[in-house]
Amino acid sequence: MSETFDFVIVGAGSAGCAMAYRLAEDGKNSVCVLEFGGSDRGPFIQMPSALSYPMNMKLYNWGFESDPEPGLGGRRLATPRGKVVGGSSSINGMVYVRGHAKDFDTWEEMGAKGWGFRHVLPYFKRQESCPDGEDGWRGTKGPLHIKRGPRDNPLYQAFVEAGRQAGYPVTDDYNGRQQEGFGPMEMTVHKGIRWSAANAYLKPALKRGNVKLITRAFAHRVILEGKRAVGVEYDVGGQVREVRARREVIVAASTINSPKLLQMSGIGAPEVLKKAGIAVAHALPGVGENLQDHLEIYFQIKSKEPVTLYSKLNWFSKGLIGAEWLFFKTGLGSTNHFETCGFIRSAAGIEYPDIQYHFLPAAMRYDGQAAFPGHGFQVHVGPMRAKSRGFVRVRSGQVREAPQILFNYLTHPDDLPEWRRAVRLTRELFQQPAMQRFAAEEIQPGRKVNADAEIDAFIREHCESAYHPCGTCKMGDAKDPTAVVDPECRVIGIENLRVADSSIMPQVTNGNLNGPTIMIGEKASDHILGRQPMAPSNQEPWINPDWKISQR
Repeated sequence: MSETFDFVIVGAGSAGCAMAYRLAEDGKNSVCVLEFGGSDRGPFIQMPSALSYPMNMKLYNWGFESDPEPGLGGRRLATPRGKVVGGSSSINGMVYVRGHAKDFDTWEEMGAKGWGFRHVLPYFKRQESCPDGEDGWRGTKGPLHIKRGPRDNPLYQAFVEAGRQAGYPVTDDYNGRQQEGFGPMEMTVHKGIRWSAANAYLKPALKRGNVKLITRAFAHRVILEGKRAVGVEYDVGGQVREVRARREVIVAASTINSPKLLQMSGIGAPEVLKKAGIAVAHALPGVGENLQDHLEIYFQIKSKEPVTLYSKLNWFSKGLIGAEWLFFKTGLGSTNHFETCGFIRSAAGIEYPDIQYHFLPAAMRYDGQAAFPGHGFQVHVGPMRAKSRGFVRVRSGQVREAPQILFNYLTHPDDLPEWRRAVRLTRELFQQPAMQRFAAEEIQPGRKVNADAEIDAFIREHCESAYHPCGTCKMGDAKDPTAVVDPECRVIGIENLRVADSSIMPQVTNGNLNGPTIMIGEKASDHILGRQPMAPSNQEPWINPDWKISQR
């Protein structure tokens, strides 16, 4: 069985959905989207506060995990990726962060010409519908609806005020001119519903009639004729099929599956392919390398006052919250509960923030259960630009076998010193007057964790992935031997084949990855269509004028 379309997109995730929408927008092109997952219908995905459920369900999650990590004492860390329409935007925490302006300028310095902040800002604006954002810096007419939580719980404001008392700036829009500081956090929620890339982009695109979505489609390989991509081989329920592309094949299958698909197609480092028993079609040594991520811990405090979400964790309260959401799409079911945040620099001499805080008015475990029997609250905190790098490599030619994933967390000598600063600066935050009204003793790390060696041991034992893997099909100059795609997302050395998703990021951005991944889909669409990129912005982001001599 074989069909032919102008464009074939592998992966209905954050970037894939955006590209399906834009490539089909003028009605001139036919687009086929292959997605191994199924429907995103149902409250577990669509109800924002149910976010811990889909990530822990095999139905919606690929269920990857890392190899034993040498820097974590041999621990394996979960590496969830969305296996559903909408991809990881259907199972993530819905936090919306563009990243800092300097992130994108760094991309350009690393060889991704045309991806500096001035180039990507117009695409962020094009994707956004954010009426609460800073005038002139945010989009208001895009498909992706972005909102702020009501911040009714007093702990939200106390956290921001504690940041101010500690000497940090307050910023009303960290996605606007000034990221650095404390303020309200944004979420991809619209009218009480998770506003995934599927809801924002794919479903409207499917209504046009020139986009076809094939679910339960497991991609085996990109079909090559010499050095030219002509289609994709996939199966549905064990029946092998082909879909052909008149113009281009676009891989948007995630930081884990995009390099795997290239490798299964014979594109990659020859030694990796030969070890897996795969014939080399095109030597490209950077495929699967440069893997990076954010680590985080839950810094947890017992609460003196019964104002946290602990009282809502019983089944009766959950039932009431669920009923209100089901009938009205309002109440505690309509938020992800990450409603305030902070971005700070960990030391003088660091130009822009390298530590991020997500504040949550509950003390939770990773599985969504209470951390202890009582009221507590927490921040998710971790350094944003760890220097350790890992890889994704196929193990064999068996298409269904999960690839080898190794992040090499905490293996760079600079990684743990950054963590020590993050822990100590966080502890200082909770000692500010605004938080002292609420803050009792630490649940974790705990007061006994003070010395460098004690903090190091705690981090190694308790850190978890923030689920922001990226970088495995690095974008760079075509002459860069470590680059996989050029600045127009074209796979170097192969015609009619592109990669456009979080895997092409040369370096991880300062924040959650969903926003910039959608931006990649938006900008890649113009490159694919051969359009002139949007005119660069001349807006200047705020950088702390005293960054060379002051930490805050």
